[in-house]
Amino acid sequence: MTVDSIKTGVVIDHITAGKGMELYELLGLGDLDVTVAIMKNVSSNKMGRKDIIKIDGDIRLNLNVIGYVDPGATVNIIKDGELIEKKSIDMPLILSDVIKCRNPRCITTTEQELRHVFKLSDRENRVYRCIYCETKGDA
Repeated sequence: MTVDSIKTGVVIDHITAGKGMELYELLGLGDLDVTVAIMKNVSSNKMGRKDIIKIDGDIRLNLNVIGYVDPGATVNIIKDGELIEKKSIDMPLILSDVIKCRNPRCITTTEQELRHVFKLSDRENRVYRCIYCETKGDA
């Protein structure tokens, strides 16, 4: 299988196998008016298997979403067919409007304009908690 290189855009690489579609959904890539290629279960010497997302367009991505879904991923910025920047991604300390609090008694349920904000409470186990009610977020 051959996927063309991109002139200007973003490549999200080293995505844990099976996490590519979750990233696609949370980043809203289906709403973009640019070419997006998702490769699943690509052979990798380093990881065994991995997913890759190529976005052919000059867009901004929410790096916190990538860090939440897969903190080991990398983001490569391409301009004029050349790699100009490679970013290593880590788990964000604060996660805003990526996931929603599932506690029906949380203030975010009744106050619709409030942002859904979660704070990293346990890095090792990837646990985020709602800043308003301390409910554990889905990871």
